[in-house]
Amino acid sequence: MKIILSTLNSRFTHSAIGLRYIYANMQELQSDTTILEFSINDAIQTIAEKLLHNAPDVIGLGVYIWNASHIRELIHILKKVSPQTIVVLGGPEVTYLPFRVNYDDADYIIQGEGDLAFYNLCKNIISKTPQERISRMSLPNLKEIKLPYKYYTDDDIKNRYIYVEISRGCPFECEFCLSSMDEKVRAFNLDEVLNEFEILWQRGARNFKFVDRTFNLNMKSANKILDFFLAKEPPYFAHFEVIPDHFPASLREKIQRFPHGALQLEIGIQTLNLEIANNISRQLKLDKIKENIKFLENETTAHIHLDLIVGLPGESLESFGANLDELMQMSSCEIQIGILKKLSGTHITRHDITHGMVYSDIPPYDILKNSNLSFEDIQIMKRFSRFWDLFYNSGNFKSSLHLLWDEESEKPQVFKNFYAFGLWIYEKTDSTWKISLQRQGELLFDYLSGVKKLEAEIIADKMLSDMMKLKGRAIPSYLKPYAVNFQLNAKLGTSGFNKRQNI
Repeated sequence: MKIILSTLNSRFTHSAIGLRYIYANMQELQSDTTILEFSINDAIQTIAEKLLHNAPDVIGLGVYIWNASHIRELIHILKKVSPQTIVVLGGPEVTYLPFRVNYDDADYIIQGEGDLAFYNLCKNIISKTPQERISRMSLPNLKEIKLPYKYYTDDDIKNRYIYVEISRGCPFECEFCLSSMDEKVRAFNLDEVLNEFEILWQRGARNFKFVDRTFNLNMKSANKILDFFLAKEPPYFAHFEVIPDHFPASLREKIQRFPHGALQLEIGIQTLNLEIANNISRQLKLDKIKENIKFLENETTAHIHLDLIVGLPGESLESFGANLDELMQMSSCEIQIGILKKLSGTHITRHDITHGMVYSDIPPYDILKNSNLSFEDIQIMKRFSRFWDLFYNSGNFKSSLHLLWDEESEKPQVFKNFYAFGLWIYEKTDSTWKISLQRQGELLFDYLSGVKKLEAEIIADKMLSDMMKLKGRAIPSYLKPYAVNFQLNAKLGTSGFNKRQNI
């Protein structure tokens, strides 16, 4: 029997840890099994051609929110061209009902963790044992699962992030998250995992992305993992998803020792409004969160990534804006603004009637409107999120962008001012994509000078300071009239324009 394990990653630099878990546990069928990965940017018919090239008997496909529609089209082509090929689906998108993408052409669906289940299904197919089309799996014992890490190829190690984990599950019950559906947090044998990490390191792996939902939940495990990296010579990169209110002294001491660029922490804030947080069963310890973000900001070199969500049940635009303003006062780090999604199986559905929640049934199942936010409000906030990434999270305008709001104010109105800037950008461009860095700079300069009525010399000084941090970057044409003063001030070791200079 020929078996192919495949999925469509969201980008080339990503890799599918799930496929490698299944491959690692294929036992005597492993020699008949091949992993083929693609990305959502690849042509579907080309993917089908490559999958069918060696006439496989079974194709297993991982279905995720980013590839759900692509997988549906892929199955359609596979079954049209090769109806005898058995197609098996697994992954988050087919684990919970309702299926909002039609997968009727698939032969079998495995719901839940398929590390061991896919092998058992293939054995039943070989022996012609009757099998239900949809199988709901119980949670496997993680200590009985063979680890996947040896099946990352040298090409993966060279060109892609290496996804790893030390646990599965989440103890919290946030209603918008699939992880809240897990019964409990389960841990792998940490010594075995660390041995595998060491082998990966010796093979040249330097980009480790942990998929654990709550990395800093178990201090013993977290400290051992951090010690693993601290014992290594940089450069390397380790990404962890952490809860914001649990940074005891032992963890703090280790985080402080990481060199610049080595550590990235993703922190799911989602909302700072206690009423909204309680409404979606999310625990918030605001004092601890503020204390820990201040520590990470001021006493470590870790790259911090904070998350906020637009569209939570009961949250108004004003409340969201207050969240953003407060986060900006806490930290200068990256703030990712996401739009609420309704994932099948999550308890967020209980708010549909009370708060008038209306979602798209097309992936990524994002909110379209609710009682607090109109469809137009949501559209504006989607563009706000995109422009926030371009201008703020990119770091390209770190100093100059702050001219949008009054930083001398006790409470700078970041949201209000960036919201107005976003409306103006869209009016000028009618687009959120394919806006070059040159064009972004021109838009910011024009807005600050024309709408905010700031002095051109002050704007230019900030923008040149931002742009010329990268050596060799050409001065854009709209800033050239101000470049002489900037360069002179740089030589003199001063900042700002001296208006009495007649240069």
